Formats: sequence, C-alpha cells, structure tokens
Amino acid sequence: MPRTDWSRRLAALAAASAVLAIALLIRAMADGPLEQHSGTALYASMIYAGVFFLWPRATPLVAGAVAIAFCWLVELSQLTGVPAYLSERSVLARLALGIAYDPLDMLWYPAGVLPLVALHLLLRPRTAARVTG
Repeated sequence: MPRTDWSRRLAALAAASAVLAIALLIRAMADGPLEQHSGTALYASMIYAGVFFLWPRATPLVAGAVAIAFCWLVELSQLTGVPAYLSERSVLARLALGIAYDPLDMLWYPAGVLPLVALHLLLRPRTAARVTG
C-alpha cells in the first residue's frame, strides 16, 4: 500500500520525537563535549525530519541538502549577534537559534544528517520492492 503524505508526516514527526528523546537523554546523562557535539548533530537530524514533515515527498538527498543548508544558515546567522539577543529573551530562541558561532558545528551538522540520508536511501529500495513485488 503506497504511503500518503500524512503517513510520511507522521513518520517524520515520530522520528523527530525519537531524536529529541535521545538528545534529552544524552543531556541528562552526559556533560561537556559529548553533550555539545551530540546536541549539534541531533539538532541537524531533527531538521532533516522536519524537512519531511513540511515536504513529505522530498527525496533523501534533497532533504539532506536542505537540512544542512538550513543548519549552516542558522549557524552563520550567529555571527550577526541577533540569535544571541533573541536567546537572552527566550528559551525557545536559544534552542532553535543558538547563542554563539562555533565553526566546529559546521562539521557536526552534516554528521547528524548524512548517516540518515544513507540509511534512508538503503531502506527505500526495500520498500519499493515490497510495493511492486
């Protein structure tokens, strides 16, 4: 049975929820670089799932490119000081936009997205084979 846009959106929402749960678990149990870098990679993973929530028919490669580009844009916007200003006034802004630019984050975003793209591409042919076979 073919998947509908709504079933794809629900799957994306479930994936984003699972990533958030993992991020909160790591945050509760770890500290320092593990917490920082895993949080960055998992943020990018949630953005990847968010692309599918908003655009359920996106291909994994396009969704991955959009997610990484969005994360890089947010990171680069931190050079302006606007996210820091907004983060002082809102916890949600701090979670979504961050506070300060970290060039290392530019590497962690693809680390959070590219494994998901690869997994998505690996699982997709099996689904297509089941539908046609």
